[in-house]
Amino acid sequence: MKERIYSVLILSSSATFHAVLKSLLPLPDDAPVCSVYTVNAAKKALGTKQFDFIIVDTPLSDASGKLFAIDAAKRKESVVLLFVKQTLLPEIYDEVTEQGIFTLAKPTSKAAIAQALSWMGSAREHLRRFKNETLAIEKKIDDIRVINRAKWLLISELKLSEPDAHHYIEKQAMDRCITKRKIAEDIIKMYSL
Repeated sequence: MKERIYSVLILSSSATFHAVLKSLLPLPDDAPVCSVYTVNAAKKALGTKQFDFIIVDTPLSDASGKLFAIDAAKRKESVVLLFVKQTLLPEIYDEVTEQGIFTLAKPTSKAAIAQALSWMGSAREHLRRFKNETLAIEKKIDDIRVINRAKWLLISELKLSEPDAHHYIEKQAMDRCITKRKIAEDIIKMYSL
């Protein structure tokens, strides 16, 4: 299996939970793991760093772990795991599943935690791929926007038809071995003075 390193935020009021979870994380010793004991400390950590995994053990001493998990799940690059008491699991599960939050009942086994961490890794890789695809699409849309602006400048300044303006940009890009976007940017600079 390919080894991946994930940054992890662990929020629990229990030092034992922190120790057990760290021992179960399939990460090297130097992996970026941040252990905090309060929601306020977790919010500060999230304000300074992006985490791949956010693991919340409830109950917490200073605020609702469930509400923190819901807020944390709004970060598009983080996968959230929420530990809750067995008796609360059905209710909490219904509330947080729509947010994409994994839940695990306490008490639990090391095997169940290991399985949950494996699922989180799969979910994180899915989010990473989705983000890369989204960025590629956004770049294509931006390229089209710049090229269209250049075409409209050619149409208005040189009185070319739209197909001729498009052909001009394509031919310049091929002749100069650069992208159509670069040609479009040069056209925009030239005619926007």
